[in-house]
Amino acid sequence: MARSVKAPKPVKTVEPVKAAVQAARPAAKPARAKPPLAAPARAKPARKPRKVRAQLVRDGFTMPEADFGLLAMLKSRALAFGRVAKKSELLRAGLHALAAIDSPSLVAALDQLEPVKIGRPRKSP
Repeated sequence: MARSVKAPKPVKTVEPVKAAVQAARPAAKPARAKPPLAAPARAKPARKPRKVRAQLVRDGFTMPEADFGLLAMLKSRALAFGRVAKKSELLRAGLHALAAIDSPSLVAALDQLEPVKIGRPRKSP
């Protein structure tokens, strides 16, 4: 028995189709000639380096009411000079001031503080 062999189907090529599509498109506009520069080109301003922010730590502590009164007094003094001060700013400024003094003065300042019990105060009923 003889088998019948089918002829392979012709393969369509994409190339003639692409050529026809490109021929149908309008011609691209010629690039504009740039006018000669009269003034030197502006240089981009240098970027400011990013500030590296310090890692923030949240903490809570107990202090006597008299010390809170001192914070309020220092806030009002700063406000009298046109500077709004936050409690955390005052505490940080105090730390920097204490770091700048000599050790005997630091010990003397610490000895003048009212002792505070360690831990959280009990809630009032």
